[in-house]
Amino acid sequence: MAKLPPYVTLGDRLWTLGYKLLCGLIYLFLIAPILVVIPLSFNAEPYFTFTPEMLHFDPAGYSLRWYRDVLGSEDWLNAFRNSFVIGVFATLIATLLGTVAALGLSNSRMPYRASVMALLLSPMIVPVIISAAGMYFFFSNVGLSQTFPGIILAHAALGTPFVVITVTATLSGFDRSLMRASASLGAPPATTFFQVVVPLIAPGVISGALFAFVTSFDEVVAVLFLSGASQRTVPRQMWSGIREQISPSILAVATLLILLSVLLLATLELLRRRNERLRGLR
Repeated sequence: MAKLPPYVTLGDRLWTLGYKLLCGLIYLFLIAPILVVIPLSFNAEPYFTFTPEMLHFDPAGYSLRWYRDVLGSEDWLNAFRNSFVIGVFATLIATLLGTVAALGLSNSRMPYRASVMALLLSPMIVPVIISAAGMYFFFSNVGLSQTFPGIILAHAALGTPFVVITVTATLSGFDRSLMRASASLGAPPATTFFQVVVPLIAPGVISGALFAFVTSFDEVVAVLFLSGASQRTVPRQMWSGIREQISPSILAVATLLILLSVLLLATLELLRRRNERLRGLR
């Protein structure tokens, strides 16, 4: 962290210290549930509280039994399989649609640009339960309710706004003179797009795809409306486990999801830094 200039006053230093302290407290408040969930997932007893052995760091109080239960349960394995399959296909559709839409919206001469942007971002703004209810009635009429294609299309619709935002942000700093230079050298539009445009917007596209995947993997409201017994995802399985049979296995699954989120966030940070280098900001 950069040091303060030597000419700042005592009041400025106190304000900076207080600001950092406040940010630290907010950060601690946000991650406090994670700091509780992860240790409890290693509890040797079927409780959601810290046992005396755990508080005294006795190895007998810790166990991997709940992770073994998750990895040995056919219901949880099917839920993970369904979540990954649905997430991958929904991400592919959302990335394709969102990238094409962002490329079109980046053209200032596009008619009704603001209205189209508002329509594309509406799934992010409208409460999910309203979108899920509307999708349920629509998919029921076309025969896609309680099917994998229906859930994939629903998750793709919910993830597309994230792709549109990230790719649009990347295109805001895109130098269009590169496209004109490519065309002046005789490159056809397809060659210009895949060899000039795509490498420069790739970090934004990949970032949007990761956001779309996380949105799909974490979505539970739409799944509650659209899924059947064979389309249970991880959030739906966790929801059912909380309602029907509370088990610390849910804590083990939550820890695995936290680990997945950390890996995705690290990937996003690497992509952000690469994008800054490509745009000459670093």
